[in-house]
Amino acid sequence: MHETGLSEAIVAAAVRRAAGRRVTGLRVRIGGHPVNPDVVTQGIQVAAAGTVAADAAVDLVLEPMTVRCHDCGRSGPITDHLTMVACPQCGGVDIDVTGSDDVVLESVTVASVELGAV
Repeated sequence: MHETGLSEAIVAAAVRRAAGRRVTGLRVRIGGHPVNPDVVTQGIQVAAAGTVAADAAVDLVLEPMTVRCHDCGRSGPITDHLTMVACPQCGGVDIDVTGSDDVVLESVTVASVELGAV
């Protein structure tokens, strides 16, 4: 399952960045083919259980790739895996796919430590 591995890698990176501090929020930018945001969010929450990132708020920013068909001129976001190989409007395969397929952990918010706290 793609989302499980993705979620585990995000949590591992956040825990490393937190360096022992409690994580209260994560902002993750996901480009490329479609992912189910609910599945990714739940996967992050499951992977974070028992770590300093447990119960962290998750902010996902999804940036789907786009496809442009040379046959009919249709241009739009990729909505499923088939859209990456054939135009959903005319079925043509003379298409250009553009966009990033990067996953970026943009920010990790950690709990502040109050002065005088032990």
